[in-house]
Amino acid sequence: MIRTQVYLTQELNRDIQILAQSNNKPKAEVIREALSKGLKIISPRKPNTKKGLLALAELGEKLKIKGPPDLSANIDKYLYEE
Repeated sequence: MIRTQVYLTQELNRDIQILAQSNNKPKAEVIREALSKGLKIISPRKPNTKKGLLALAELGEKLKIKGPPDLSANIDKYLYEE
């Protein structure tokens, strides 16, 4: 699984908390289920991420963009430290 952060309104947070407690599930599971069902409704087709990733890689090569050499070893440092 991938960790992410999302800002919720107080109302959404309350509704998620109530649903989680009433179904005896963690909030994270309720959120994942809601997102999964919601995405199927608004985007029934499966996205073609293969083409998008290839285009992104080609753009990086064209612009000669390189990340830090230790990115994979220190991903949390780059994502969460200032």
